[in-house]
Amino acid sequence: MNHILGLIRKLHSLFVTIACRLQSPFLAIVRLYWGWQIAQNGWGKLHNLAHVTEFFASLNLPAPGPTATFVATFEFLGGILLAIGLLSRIAALGLVIDMTTAYITADREAFLSFFADPGKFYNADPFIFLFIGLLILIFGPGKLSADALARRFVAGPTARVASMSAI
Repeated sequence: MNHILGLIRKLHSLFVTIACRLQSPFLAIVRLYWGWQIAQNGWGKLHNLAHVTEFFASLNLPAPGPTATFVATFEFLGGILLAIGLLSRIAALGLVIDMTTAYITADREAFLSFFADPGKFYNADPFIFLFIGLLILIFGPGKLSADALARRFVAGPTARVASMSAI
């Protein structure tokens, strides 16, 4: 019996080790793919500001022109930052605010149905970007990011050697 428990512990330890090593590559793939998607979304808005401004005006948002320009620019630049992993948590926080605002202003019914009808909530357009923003905000960009690279250079040579041995 002890032999079986030992084997289960070893297998569990191996599984956890493998899963932990996949964390940074997974976060990098998520950042690259969804950062690119939000950047494209912002790019599309920048090239169609009149339509975006009109849509924002229909939602009774204050100053729809400047708001449309700000949102489009943020989504474009924030998406690029997210994709390369530079200032990731700041970009992710902005994305969470952007998508929460999108839910509240453009899809309030889906936002309010979080508990009553979860399918309506998670099928709404802002959901995946809100989820990705929360994911990167909470877990960070991972080791395969410009943030991690910058952290190594700011930390100095002694910390760099220690962080390289931890990888």
